Amino acid sequence: MTSTTYSNRSIPRISLHDFESRIDAITTELVAAAESDGFFALVNHGISEAEIEAQFSAAERFFSLPDDVKATVPFSHRNTGWEKQAQIRPSTGAADQKESYQMQYGAAMDGMWLSETALPGFRDQSRAFMRRAQSVSEKLMVCFARGLGFPDDYFVKAHDVSRPSAQTVLRLLHYFALDPAVPTPDGYYRAGAHADWDFVTLLFQRPGQSGLEICPGREVFTEFGLGDKWTKVEPAAGEIVCNIGDLLMSWSDDRFKSTFHRVKTPTDPASDYYGPRYSIAYFNQPNTDCEIQGPLKKYPVVTGSEFTQAAMKRNYDALQAKKKELGNGSSSTITTGGGNLVAAAS
Repeated sequence: MTSTTYSNRSIPRISLHDFESRIDAITTELVAAAESDGFFALVNHGISEAEIEAQFSAAERFFSLPDDVKATVPFSHRNTGWEKQAQIRPSTGAADQKESYQMQYGAAMDGMWLSETALPGFRDQSRAFMRRAQSVSEKLMVCFARGLGFPDDYFVKAHDVSRPSAQTVLRLLHYFALDPAVPTPDGYYRAGAHADWDFVTLLFQRPGQSGLEICPGREVFTEFGLGDKWTKVEPAAGEIVCNIGDLLMSWSDDRFKSTFHRVKTPTDPASDYYGPRYSIAYFNQPNTDCEIQGPLKKYPVVTGSEFTQAAMKRNYDALQAKKKELGNGSSSTITTGGGNLVAAAS
């Protein structure tokens, strides 16, 4: 594996305490973070450590089930369900070594929940956690709307999870453990470098389970190019690590930055985490029928559905270019995977 150059930049920690009275100060901090690296950590956001840990425990219960049980809710064209080693990144041309389960609101989940017998309490627990994450997300949406000169409720309405056109996703992720006594195989990736295509992602990490790294440097949201310096983002109890997605980068006329990130494949037993890694991502995705255009009108108006399709096409084209580079002529079918993309080899 190639060596990595690291920088000692740090991402800002932004407190949401006393949100209503501090909204102007919070907006200033969020806009500054969005304009620079596009990553920031939220504290005092209203979701307790106990609530976060309860959802991690639910995720562990789900992933500990036999594969044939999880396969009864397979990943679908509705962007819901379970997948295992199905997400192929254009940056690597290889499948991430993980499994995930995706949940949405409303009818998109019809037939996609395991039964109460198989997983007691999981559905209610996860739905309640989604509502808590949505509440935090809407605070960010108000601030970003103000920062761009839109009405306060502009982005909240465009991400209305009560409507049938909602696309927002909660994704549970499980990265497989590795044996530190055995060299990591070439071509093994926990999560290859990628940018999210959603509005903003809320990422919950477990303390001690490191691996997230970011690499800023994109100037327009359609770029796939990477910079050359990475920064480690260590998990901290109770913090939510957030990143701007391509949707908000486009909606801000490229003012706010959607940054490449990855989950590092452990290669050094002295410094890397080899154990099972769990994370939870809440992808704020637009209603399919909302209209998207920045205040400067840099890009044409598109609907939420059209933006998703264009993101899939860019990802597909980049993946095919990577396959050609690697001499792999197999075809792929691209489907959305939360706020990023899944490519299932066919």
